[in-house]
Formats: sequence, structure tokens, C-alpha cells
Amino acid sequence: MKRRTVQHKRGMTLVEVLVVSAIFTIVMQAITVGVIAMYKSNAYTIAQSYQVQYARQGIISMVRDIREMTYADDGTFPLARMEEHVIGFYSDIDRDNSVEYVEYEVAGTTLSKRIYNATGTPITYDTTSADITLTISEYVQNINQATSTFYYFDTYGDVATAMTRVTDVRYIGVQSIVNVDPVLDPGQFMLRGSAALRNVMDNI
Repeated sequence: MKRRTVQHKRGMTLVEVLVVSAIFTIVMQAITVGVIAMYKSNAYTIAQSYQVQYARQGIISMVRDIREMTYADDGTFPLARMEEHVIGFYSDIDRDNSVEYVEYEVAGTTLSKRIYNATGTPITYDTTSADITLTISEYVQNINQATSTFYYFDTYGDVATAMTRVTDVRYIGVQSIVNVDPVLDPGQFMLRGSAALRNVMDNI
């Protein structure tokens, strides 16, 4: 008579179960960390791209306004304020035949634009409160990196830094460092623009 041999299949021991569980947990943690890192990276890239584009449009608008600066309706010289992170000038920015006073300023990490309309007879410009305030760009790192936003040159191409030379300025440069998260490297973008003052008499 033939004997039948019965084979009993063994299940996993407790130790094996613990080892498999530990390996599975480690693998899942690694995958989770990788997915989170990927999403964070993509979110940063998208945010950075948006802010750079936003800042680029702001620089284009700013350069256009600066290029078209002109004498105020009360006869004041086109450039009224020249500082490292602030510029104030007169320009008909809305093309309505009335000249506005405009200020661009970097405060903290925000570049803002303030518009003041001419009022009254005789014409005056009340700069105590802006008629319109716009945010041109955020995450501007110029102040944090000790980099000038605006720089000025006279008729001869020499740098003009003193306010006493405001009437000598004929050319203005603009630069903006944009970075959503300065801790991440790389990711910094430098945007530049420049304009000659078309409507200043000896520049025609």
C-alpha cells in the first residue's frame, strides 16, 4: 500500500510579519516624502513663474511711464523724487491730457505704484493721500540684498545720486530681484529696464 504524505504549509512567523511590516512602512514613507517634495517643488516653480511674469509686466509698465514723464501741469520739472528705492515723477499715464504725479516705491518686498491727480485752480498736487494705489510686484528682494531699484544718469552718462542734481537726470535704470522663497537656491530672477527722458528739453 502506498503511503500518502501530507505536507503542511507553514504560515509566516511573527518575526517575519514584523520584518515585512517594517520594510513596507519604510518604503511607503520614502514614497510619501518623494511625492510631497515633488508637489512642493512644482508649487514653488509655478508660484515663482507667476511672480516673475507679474514683475516683468510691472517693469514694462514702469519703464513706459518713466519714458513719458513730462513737466507737471503747474510747470514743475518732470522728475520730482530720486531715491534708491523710490522714484516720483510727473507723467500723463492715462493719456487724458492731464499730467499725474506718480510714485513707485519698494517697501519691504513689495513694489507699489501711487497715482496723484492734479486738482484745483491754480493746479496743485496733493500727495498726502494717493488717488490710486496699485501693487506692481511682490517678493522683491532688492532691499534684502542691498541692491538699488532705481539708478540715475545725467546728460553725460555719469551717475547722479544727489537730489540737488535732479534736473540733470536724463536716463533712468530700473532693476528688480524677484524670489518667492529666498531660502531655496537657485530661483532668483533679476529683471531690468531703462528709459531716456523723452520730454526733457535738452534730450530731444
